[in-house]
Amino acid sequence: MAAVDSFHLLYREVARSCQNHLEFLAVVGALYTARKGLCILYDCYSLLRLHVTPCLLSKKDLVQHYGEWAVVTGATNSIGKAYAEELAKCGLNIILICSKRDQLHNVSEAITRTYGVNTNFIDVDFSQGQEVYPSIREALRNLDVGILVNNAGVFDENPERIVEIPEDKVWDTIHVNVASAVMMAHIVLPGMVEKKRGAIVNVISGSAGKSDSQTAASKAYLETFSRQLGSDMSSSGIFVQCLTPLYVGSKSSSSSGILPMFAPSPDVYVHHAVRTLGFSTRTTGYWAHSLQLLACRWIPGWLCGSIGTFLQQ
Repeated sequence: MAAVDSFHLLYREVARSCQNHLEFLAVVGALYTARKGLCILYDCYSLLRLHVTPCLLSKKDLVQHYGEWAVVTGATNSIGKAYAEELAKCGLNIILICSKRDQLHNVSEAITRTYGVNTNFIDVDFSQGQEVYPSIREALRNLDVGILVNNAGVFDENPERIVEIPEDKVWDTIHVNVASAVMMAHIVLPGMVEKKRGAIVNVISGSAGKSDSQTAASKAYLETFSRQLGSDMSSSGIFVQCLTPLYVGSKSSSSSGILPMFAPSPDVYVHHAVRTLGFSTRTTGYWAHSLQLLACRWIPGWLCGSIGTFLQQ
């Protein structure tokens, strides 16, 4: 009888203890759910503020706000060319920089003919290193450069380990992906500081794809460089933006996969990206890409990667 009473007593004590713990866990679970809910609401608000607000406001006069000239590096590839065309559509004169002279000439003439703005081009190869910048500095002298778009970059579709990459290619990545953005900012910033206006956009292309260690490091460098440069230059009226697009389709086909909205053409992507200028210091530039990143924050990484690969097929 004593053993039975002891068992019932022990059972009641254990049950009472578990009940107390369940109440505690219920409170913790409620607080966690509330916190996650608030985070999701804030992320949704931020997404709407960034991508909807510019559409509701009157279109910004970029020439008046930043300056008469825009400089675009990597100006013959998809995003660079689309950026030059979109800024020309907004009334800015364009300086195109790339190593492909024939393509530069054709793009320059097409922009002048279509949008009626002044254009010029500088054919330099950033992979040559320090020797290319004196000619760029001289060409930009006395120009009211209001916007710099650093879009030059080299990215390998088949990433290799650092031990397998030739030394020349290692230096090319450093010169093009890292040094060009820093040096171009170094060239145009004195004029922007003097006029207390200007914008620098650092485009980190290939953000959604696989990268080798060096390319991944160059992306991280540009993100840190953009953040710190923006902090340093904000008091001088200069806006610095880090643009991190995900998958962008070709100009001939504005879509791929089963959800076309996630693979915009360069023209569509840049049209949205330019609207974020002055609103966000770090953004994908496109609402559907921001939505993808938001979703990836709340689902497992392996599932997010699988969905991204499936959408791009």
